[in-house]
Amino acid sequence: MLRAGIVGLPNVGKSTLFNAVTRTRKAEAANYPFCTIDPNVGIVTVPDARLAVLQGIAKTNVVIPAAVEFVDIAGLVKGASDGEGLGNKFLTHIREVDAIVQVVRCFDDEDVLHVSGSVDPVRDIEVINTELMLADLETVRKKRERVAKEVKRANKEAAAEDAVLAKIETALDAGKPALTVALTPEEKVLSAQFFLLSDKPTIFACNVKEGDLATADANPYVTKVREYVSTHLSCEAVVISAQIESDLVDLEPAEAQEFLKELGVSESGIGALIRSTYHLLGLQTYFTAGEKEVRAWTIHHGDTAPKAAGVIHSDFERGFIKAETVAYADLVACGSVAAARDKGLYRMEGKEYIVKDGDVLLFKFNV
Repeated sequence: MLRAGIVGLPNVGKSTLFNAVTRTRKAEAANYPFCTIDPNVGIVTVPDARLAVLQGIAKTNVVIPAAVEFVDIAGLVKGASDGEGLGNKFLTHIREVDAIVQVVRCFDDEDVLHVSGSVDPVRDIEVINTELMLADLETVRKKRERVAKEVKRANKEAAAEDAVLAKIETALDAGKPALTVALTPEEKVLSAQFFLLSDKPTIFACNVKEGDLATADANPYVTKVREYVSTHLSCEAVVISAQIESDLVDLEPAEAQEFLKELGVSESGIGALIRSTYHLLGLQTYFTAGEKEVRAWTIHHGDTAPKAAGVIHSDFERGFIKAETVAYADLVACGSVAAARDKGLYRMEGKEYIVKDGDVLLFKFNV
């Protein structure tokens, strides 16, 4: 299961958000730095309205959604790349996740201390990204030193690796994270093996106060974050209120919906954040649906039918014969597999078929 790490400066709402996302009270949340020392880990289901629809068609009581693992990582501080604030330990935790959810404080509150003494979300983003880039710069330079001898010996693989490292080093020196470097598909394969911190897919969570959620688009802090991450990092920013989400944890679904309605919003920001993180990781969903259960399965964009079958069981991939498939929209429009088959919308696909998000599949295999 792929992992998304929740990071940010101390006291921006990371642990509160983690508790809300995972619907637990696992992470201690307090008004002082380094409240979280060891990372908390939780499995998060991905909200998907299509499951309930498929449940009605399949007439089953069992529904299993897709899931992503979230990790609550302790707050980074300026100097983390040099070991400040237990920085080395925290950077190691970030290195172990597949994507980053960077929580940014977008609210004023004299009762909640800010590690820098004032609220400035863009400055906070730059502090964290600088530490990630400084750590990466050290990594890149050490790797270039190691491949230098092989480059002198005209080793083509070493030369290709060094060329990618040189591009990344130039960007890092200019204060640009590795994820902004334009690389060819072949170069991206090489760069992936460097496990650079600033190369991880990142989404920014703008944490606003309870009363500001409905009018978040007019929040000047949110506006600054959206403009900055879009222009400088080519990343997405979503709005959440960690405190509201934490309050919702203890409510029944109907009560939670009524609470949100009173606040003037129709959906919890957590749902949007989880879905955005899921797609940020390059993931998509296909379904299996029958009387036994309706289930969402997680695959990567571009996966073939045998690869998708392997997510269920390795034998399915090894002995793959064909996949019976119908698009979610077609199945819903027809109302049943039998009706979809009659209209020619239920088809057989082979080993080269690229599975699409929302496909409803039944695999045939022989081992």
